[in-house]
Amino acid sequence: MTSEKDGLAERWLQLEITLTERFGKKPDLNAILFLIGIQEFGELKAKFSKEEKQDLMHVAVCHLLSSSGYYELEKIDEEGWPHYRQLKSLPMVSLRDQEDFIKDHVLLYFDSL
Repeated sequence: MTSEKDGLAERWLQLEITLTERFGKKPDLNAILFLIGIQEFGELKAKFSKEEKQDLMHVAVCHLLSSSGYYELEKIDEEGWPHYRQLKSLPMVSLRDQEDFIKDHVLLYFDSL
């Protein structure tokens, strides 16, 4: 299990380095989810409201977890926002394991680009 976590940490560090080089600032998980949300929403605005930022991060999480069958895209509304339907319950794990679970999905997302 330790080597699996070490592998995740190493892959995450590589992603952070790549994104830091690209954006000039080291992103945290929330910033990365925000970037994925923008990518999946498909529209870059000069400024997003706090609520829109939260919505973009939610879109990112739903999109990421759809690859593991937790969510599916239900529709895209008239404003272009994706809406997801939850298909199964998320695993009940510690906050740390939750973060690793999301990080693993983020890495899979970037690997598929």
